[in-house]
Amino acid sequence: MIVNMEKTTTSKIEKKLQELREDGGVVALGRVLTLIIETNSDHLEKAIEAANGASRLHPSRIIVLVSNLEQGDKSPRLDAEIRIGGDAGASEVVVIRAFGDANSNTESMVTGLLLPDAPVVAWWPSDCKANPSKNPIGQIATRRITDAAAQRDASGFLRQLAKNYAPGDSDMSWTRITLWRSQLAALFDNEKNRRVVEIRVLGSIISPSVRLLAGWLSMQLGVDAKIIHELSGIAIEGIAGVEISFDQGELAIIRSGDVASIGQTGSPDSSVLLPKRSDQDCLMEDMRFLGEDEVYGAVLKNELSKQ
Repeated sequence: MIVNMEKTTTSKIEKKLQELREDGGVVALGRVLTLIIETNSDHLEKAIEAANGASRLHPSRIIVLVSNLEQGDKSPRLDAEIRIGGDAGASEVVVIRAFGDANSNTESMVTGLLLPDAPVVAWWPSDCKANPSKNPIGQIATRRITDAAAQRDASGFLRQLAKNYAPGDSDMSWTRITLWRSQLAALFDNEKNRRVVEIRVLGSIISPSVRLLAGWLSMQLGVDAKIIHELSGIAIEGIAGVEISFDQGELAIIRSGDVASIGQTGSPDSSVLLPKRSDQDCLMEDMRFLGEDEVYGAVLKNELSKQ
């Protein structure tokens, strides 16, 4: 069900939510957190789709603040759209469009809609500033999720994130490499007695996930990782693989499609499922762990801030 409300207020939106719950026999007690999304109209539906999917594991109240609106006569106005039931997954979605001076204080627009005694997660799936903890919404959030890959200058954005890092910050470019880090960490267990000589990450020159994976490997293994952007003169898309040379032997994990082949000196060749992660997958992970991601913070501060 979708309910449209024009020229409304936060208090009226909350009242309408209560009426809809009472009429439909739905309670909000099962909601575990409030997810606030700040995005532009181009990314709106994709962001809601990912949030709805994530809410099946983490039932939430989802509040979406839409930017880059046509302001028209600039007169202050608040329009809202409430989605519940089949249009909202396991959540309730409130889409807010603020016009004119009504858009001057985003925190005040959401304060009355927050679930009581529940953590707040903020997500910017499109362009945003690289200082999420100073954002009005970020200041009330336990977890703040950006997406460097959605920025015009991903490398510059990562450098700014490193300078502005605060506990609770996260980025989807980091959670996109969770499967890579888990698989590599498992493979390292067989290589504890070998000295690392060289690390090569095969990946796109524009991918922030490639930069983060290389930084993580450098930090874990104590050797600067080289990033290889081309193979046989052809630019690599996304992350294609990791190659590690030891004083005795080699380790390589190369992805083709959703499957990665593993070659390791002293072990038979094998393969593992290593698909690209969706925004929904990454969002579910960040909503599961609301504390500080110390490893992510260390990679940002110790690796990216040097560049």
